[in-house]
Amino acid sequence: MNLIIGSHVSFKKEEQLLGSVKEALSYGSNTFMFYTGAPQNTARQPLNLEKAKEAINLMKENGIDINNVIVHAPYIINLANPNTLEFAINFLKEEIKRVEALGITKMVLHPGSHVGIGYEEGIKNIIKGLNSVVDQTVNVTILLETMAGKGSECACNFEQIKEIIDGVNYSDKVAVCLDTCHIHDAGYSLDDFDDILTKFD
Repeated sequence: MNLIIGSHVSFKKEEQLLGSVKEALSYGSNTFMFYTGAPQNTARQPLNLEKAKEAINLMKENGIDINNVIVHAPYIINLANPNTLEFAINFLKEEIKRVEALGITKMVLHPGSHVGIGYEEGIKNIIKGLNSVVDQTVNVTILLETMAGKGSECACNFEQIKEIIDGVNYSDKVAVCLDTCHIHDAGYSLDDFDDILTKFD
């Protein structure tokens, strides 16, 4: 079995995706993850699609499957908070368009924090948000990241993740990013990882 392994890389104004691929290759990686802009704000540079074409060719030449490359959605998207839900939906839609334009098919998303309204209402908002964003025309799979449960983070256990996915109309376009650091912090023992995967399944 070949390991698919990589890390976060930069996405800078000058070379954008091409620079990301070059950085990943410099580490000997065969995949990578990146943000299309700063994760803490809405500032976004226009995409350079010529550089993106060069990047895709460079990936092909070096055995990087573009279907294994992942974009991480910005942290400022919080679908669980009713006060920011409309903003989160609109910004997530724009991020999906950027990801699609680059030819990437997977995007990791922090589901959100309920900021005091409770997990039940927070999860309802996440489902509402995803149903406003994900339809049959979307060519990106949203990967819900398992969260540690710090503060009022939702999706901090497998049951909450399942509840969210079950509530999404086009659930075939939603999957999971299993963050082992986060699930450990959330109370799952990683001593027997096969057992974790059984619980997850």
